[in-house]
Parts: sequence; C-alpha cells; structure tokens
Amino acid sequence: MKFVIAAGGTGGHLFPGLAVGEVLLARGHQVMVLISEKEIDALATQGRSEFRFEKLPGIGMPKVFSPAIFGFIRRFKSGLDQCRALYSEFKPDAVLGMGGFTSTAPILAGRRRGIPTFVHESNAIPGKANRLNGWMATGVLLGFKECAAHFPSGRSIVTGTPVRASLANRLEKREALAAFGLEPGRKTLLVMGGSQGAQGINRALIAALPLLKEMPMQVIHLSGKQDEAAVREAYEKERIPAFVAAFSHRMGEAYSAADFCIARSGAASLTELSHFALPSVLIPYPFAAEDHQTLNAKIFDAAGAAALIKESEIAGSTLAKTLLWFVQDPERLAEMSRRSAKLAPHDAAERVVDTILNFCKPKRP
Repeated sequence: MKFVIAAGGTGGHLFPGLAVGEVLLARGHQVMVLISEKEIDALATQGRSEFRFEKLPGIGMPKVFSPAIFGFIRRFKSGLDQCRALYSEFKPDAVLGMGGFTSTAPILAGRRRGIPTFVHESNAIPGKANRLNGWMATGVLLGFKECAAHFPSGRSIVTGTPVRASLANRLEKREALAAFGLEPGRKTLLVMGGSQGAQGINRALIAALPLLKEMPMQVIHLSGKQDEAAVREAYEKERIPAFVAAFSHRMGEAYSAADFCIARSGAASLTELSHFALPSVLIPYPFAAEDHQTLNAKIFDAAGAAALIKESEIAGSTLAKTLLWFVQDPERLAEMSRRSAKLAPHDAAERVVDTILNFCKPKRP
C-alpha cells in the first residue's frame, strides 16, 4: 500500500515521522513524506533516498484578526491544492500527520479523498493546530496518555512517540565516546537544545563552566549555529574536554556516550532520553505553545527521571549545583536512569503502523 506522512517544521515532528516511514518501508509499503521549506527539514533529510520527499509551503496560524491571516489563508490553500495534486498521482491509502499546521492540509486533503487519516500528538497537551487536526482525523495517536482528555472521546490511542531506526540500539560506550574524540573515565554530559539549538541553555552552561572545571566531566554540546563559536571558546577557556557542534546526525553515538543530559523537553527528545535510559536536567522552552514543554517535563520530573528547572529561574550557579549533584551521586544517577527507561514504549513506531494498517484495506489487484 501507499502512505503519506506529513512531518515537517521541527525535528520533533520530522524524526518520529521518519521512524514510522522506516517501519512501513520494512513491511513492503511505499511512503511519501511531506516536509516544510525550513532549513532543518533539508538538513535532516539530506542524503535520504528511501523516501519520496515533497515540500509544502510553511504556514503558521496567526491571530484571527491579524492582517497576516490573509497570507496564511493563501499559503494554506496553496498547500491544500498541492496535496490534492500529489494524492491524485500517488493515490495514498492513508495519511498520517505528525503535528502542527504542516499536517492540516494533508489531513484535510486525505479526508476529502475518503481515506483514513491520522494525527500524532506527542506532547502532554496539544497545540491549536492538532486540536483542529484531531477533529478532522479518523484517529488520534498519542505520545502521553495525559493528552487524551483534549480530544474527542473514543478516538485516541496511546502509542508512544516513535524513535527512528538509527537510534534503535545503544552502542558500546568506548566506541561512542571515540566518535566525539572523548575518552572513558569521566562522566559525559550531553547538552542539546532541540533541532535549532537553545540560547538560554547555552548561556546558562557557559556561566556554570567555571564552577565545573575541577569535576571529572566531559561534554558533547549541540549548540545550534548562532552560539557554536562562543560555546566552543568557553570550554577551551576552562579546559573542559568537549565536542561542540551546531547539529549532529550521530545522535545514536551521542546518546550512547552520555551518562546524563541537559535538554529542552519536547516530546521527541524525551522519548529518545527514555529509550537510552538517560537521566536529565530539563529546561522547557518558555514560549512553546500551550506551555506544553513544561507539562512534558513535569511527567519526567514526577517520575524521578529528571530535574526540572524553569529558564526564568536558571543561573550559572543553579545549573552547576544540579550538575554536581548528578556527578557526585552515582547511586541516584543510576536510579534516575532506571526510572527514565520506564517512561516511553520502545516499540512506538510499530504501534503507530499497526494502528494505521488496522484501518486500511489492501487494494484488490
């Protein structure tokens, strides 16, 4: 059969969507992936030829009475027309939207063709786009059970958030560390701010480094382009071993090398942290829609798998104290690791595919 996956705009939508596509391909189906025109989408899909990729116009919902609403309507109609043309040629059996307004036109076009449509909501609370998508879709697939109350009764299925095949297995630690020029014998911290980096995290960590330089610690820091040079200079100044890059395709190695992590709390990142049993310091992005990152982080914090710090309350000394707590108490770190591993199903991509296929009927020859 043939399937369309709309998964553009952010790494949190794109990577889980690609994970579902990988399972569909492995089961012998064809997959078209609809992505946005953003740089992160081009970067993350570079060199991947197993899928057919098509770009849709990037859209974000402005306020209803904003003059920008007219541009939104124009771009949305253009995206809808493009989806209808692609579907007429590709003839999909079902459509899966991984969230955001990038998914709305593909889901609406699928509904108009009379085929099953699905939306995946990975966060603890949906944004306004997925609230709309959920009403249009045949089924709503959830990363967290706490989100079910926000969708029509009886339409939601908890699948977890898919993890891409390249992250399926933990690598041998020494090998993983070597990939970043690091060595065994030190606790390894992974710092990541999501697919586009996070200035708030970068600045707080730079301020914390003078208080950490005596600790047996090394760092893999994915900073985003804007802060890359400043972050690298800060580690060199304090003589702390570190691998610094704007972005990395080697996340399997990064997670396998790490003992703990500083991260935003997007659902895809949290799922990957759980998959690799990593304890974390979570610093939610304060401007996320519906403050969903804070709600996500609270689930991990309440389970004892993470320490939650609001960006408005973070300072170099606060972050340093928390990191020292991680490094100096190996038993607590091990317990947090065990708790982290229990928070997300490791077969979410298969669950998503099984759910979609249950609604699809193979075409007769």
